[in-house]
Amino acid sequence: MAEPDAIPAATVVVMRDRAGAAPELLIVERSKAMSFAGGALVFPGGRVDAGDLAYAAGDDEHAARIAAVRECIEEAGVAPGVVPSPDAAGLAAMRGRLHAGEAIGVALGAARIDLDALVPFARWLPRGVTHRVFDTRFYLACLPDDAPEPVVDATENTRVFWATAAQVLADADAGRATIIFPTRRNLERLALFGSFAEAVAHARAHPVRTITPWTEARDGADHLCIPGDLGYPVTSQPLATALRA
Repeated sequence: MAEPDAIPAATVVVMRDRAGAAPELLIVERSKAMSFAGGALVFPGGRVDAGDLAYAAGDDEHAARIAAVRECIEEAGVAPGVVPSPDAAGLAAMRGRLHAGEAIGVALGAARIDLDALVPFARWLPRGVTHRVFDTRFYLACLPDDAPEPVVDATENTRVFWATAAQVLADADAGRATIIFPTRRNLERLALFGSFAEAVAHARAHPVRTITPWTEARDGADHLCIPGDLGYPVTSQPLATALRA
């Protein structure tokens, strides 16, 4: 059977620095009813739509950054990269227009997206899986301290919150949360950084290359593996324990 076409998608790791502590990340918990990663903790994101591509004048990379911002507004009620930075009322209005079906270029009104505010971090494209295949670009973005607090959309997601990468990993290891394989690998990488600036420097030192995990036998068991030269501190996991969707 032919491999299904990959769906272009984008995700944004929204960070906020904390004095004397690790930066916090914006996390959403997906509804258990969702067919992909139901019940899992993820970063805001989703597929690139026609309105994103139109607003980007057909540029795939720019469309992905726009999609990441749009999805963040829709899912979490925050707007990384939008200038001028909207207040809570402005965000609610943008979000309402998006939920009503307006394209991002219309919903923004007089605002715009600073594409440079989204820093390329990773790109994941799984193969050999039974679920829908997403070609997902990951970005880093920083949210200022005075930005409105996130508000869950209560449709695709049931919860939105701030947590450090280490906290999310600890919850997953203790059975209090579910995370899929790409999220775990990215959280492990993000846990290395003490600030947004450190994360950006690391991202720029490791140019993005598409990651397609593969399976190979290691120490008598099948492992799901990723390349070792892209900045990830953990590059394999026993296949039996890896949650892929």
